[in-house]
Amino acid sequence: MKKLTMGQRFWLTLIFSLPLIWQMLTMPFGWHYSGQEWVALASTTIIMLISARPYWSSAWAAFKLHKANMNTLVAVSTTVTYFYSLFAVLTGIAEYFESAALVTLFVLLGDYLSERMSNRANDAVKKLLSLQAAMAEVWRDGKYQNLPIEQVRQGDRVRVPAGAKVPVDGKILTGETEIDESLVTGESVPVAKQPGDQVIGATMNTTGLIEVEVTQTGQDTTLAQIGEMMRKAQTSHAPIESLVDRIAGIFVPAVLILALLTFAIWFVLLGASFTQAMLFGVSVIVIACPCALGLATPTALMVGMGRSARSGVLIKNGEVLEKAVELQQIAFDKTGTLTKGQPELTDLIGERKTVLAVAAAVEQKVTHPLAQAVITAAQKEKIAIPAAEHSQVLAGKGTAAEIDGQLYSVGNRRLLPTAAVNSTWTQQAEELAAEGKTVSYVLQGKKIIGLLAFKDLPKKNAKRALADLRRQDLRVAMITGDSHRAAASIASQLGIKQVIADVLPAKKVAAVKTLQQHGSTAFVGDGINDAPALAQADVGIAMGSGTDIAISSSDIVLTSSDLLGVPKAIALARKIFRRIKLNLFWAFIYNLIGIPIAAGLFAKVGLMLSPELAALAMAFSSVSVVTSALLLNYSKLRL
Repeated sequence: MKKLTMGQRFWLTLIFSLPLIWQMLTMPFGWHYSGQEWVALASTTIIMLISARPYWSSAWAAFKLHKANMNTLVAVSTTVTYFYSLFAVLTGIAEYFESAALVTLFVLLGDYLSERMSNRANDAVKKLLSLQAAMAEVWRDGKYQNLPIEQVRQGDRVRVPAGAKVPVDGKILTGETEIDESLVTGESVPVAKQPGDQVIGATMNTTGLIEVEVTQTGQDTTLAQIGEMMRKAQTSHAPIESLVDRIAGIFVPAVLILALLTFAIWFVLLGASFTQAMLFGVSVIVIACPCALGLATPTALMVGMGRSARSGVLIKNGEVLEKAVELQQIAFDKTGTLTKGQPELTDLIGERKTVLAVAAAVEQKVTHPLAQAVITAAQKEKIAIPAAEHSQVLAGKGTAAEIDGQLYSVGNRRLLPTAAVNSTWTQQAEELAAEGKTVSYVLQGKKIIGLLAFKDLPKKNAKRALADLRRQDLRVAMITGDSHRAAASIASQLGIKQVIADVLPAKKVAAVKTLQQHGSTAFVGDGINDAPALAQADVGIAMGSGTDIAISSSDIVLTSSDLLGVPKAIALARKIFRRIKLNLFWAFIYNLIGIPIAAGLFAKVGLMLSPELAALAMAFSSVSVVTSALLLNYSKLRL
């Protein structure tokens, strides 16, 4: 026989519970039809044999291990209520079959909702992976062929026309274009790409034809890794969930003992009838069913992880949530994390058009980042770049070339003739260098005609992101391998007071350890050299634009390079954990309030819970916990 899903069990139970629900609702009016108790017996028997079977199996397995779990109370309460009601039918007294049916129905409802959320999480992963192109134009046997994506191999050459999806992760070989990366990064503005730039599978090529060398396929692609991180995050267990399991192991036996004591006190000491004493004992078991306790953590975890993934924040496991709550400080790598990672031309001293045109001509064939910054600046200002001849690299100094028969050179101070070392030009260069900038000299022959100053500038939202973190009561620090002067310049712009500079990767780990002596610490980085520090930190946060090693060493991955994702990640993790604690609070409160009432402590003042009302109260607690978790999707995120 095919195994029923949780949803099928729930709907089956609901159908067979309808006569029992009708019986419960009409009882206060004295409505009764002939054979009503036999209909109740038949309906409940079907529910017990089919729908409640998994709970019996789980309880029996736990019993054989001398343990008790969440399902033990479900199995015990429904079994006791069922056989009590069977005895009642046979002896002609009041039966409570609806209690056994409703406990099963509402426990199944909670499990069904949990299963639906889990399936929705899996569907989200499947939907994400389905966004990858099914076919790719691959260079094979001297021509481009349309092949299924499964046949594409690392190192293949793939052609991507404008308007098509990029089928794989790779590096652009030829062509320039703009790529819509909103699927991965959340950024709506297409990103300009040129030869040498990386592209991600499933993103959209918007403008130009490009040829791409495949670097990652299958499970190694960015899209597949995001899907795997989502799956692991949503199925992981937070340490607080283990605590709940341990509590349940104590709570369940305690409730069973309390139910027996309740029966004994009413029947033996207070002289109540067997029926009345049994009802109090059964009510204690029914209302104490810790279904809400079992749902509190996984539902909030699944919903919260899903929301964070949609917000561009991939939380790898549940343990991160508790660590995020305890964070006291957060340290950043500088280059590529706080800054853009590429130098830009910030200052030019001299006749601007002439100096920039000459420098761009000399540097045109050079791949050094400073040379590329010069060329980019000239192109932005639409300056005509003259032709250069006899270009040569001056080792340790710079680059030289001839323009219209005149020798020009661009480079560092070592280029300068002795007479120019202590000139006004060098004084100006020192002033720029004091601001943390890298300075290049532009020479015509042996004469200085200009200065170029470069700096790796802070990212667009860096200052705002750090301010958001401070509002979350986090101290901010910088750990970088750059010089103290360069680090101090960026720190001054961003308002960072604690700077640890000029450190190697191994020393970054030591720097993180030093910070950890003063409180729980997060580290944010993007490079290979950041991986050890990311692993050492209490919470490692990797920028999605970073290296695979950095991403695999981290606890949280941001799919965007926008630094606003960092305070968002911390806020989301804290919000999810707070919701878990709120759910656990309500789950315990229901039991603390309900058990004394169910035990009959307030019977003299007319406050009592019959088994069916206890089942409704238990069910309401489960539904409220699931609803609380679902509200995570709609609650506002306050930084």
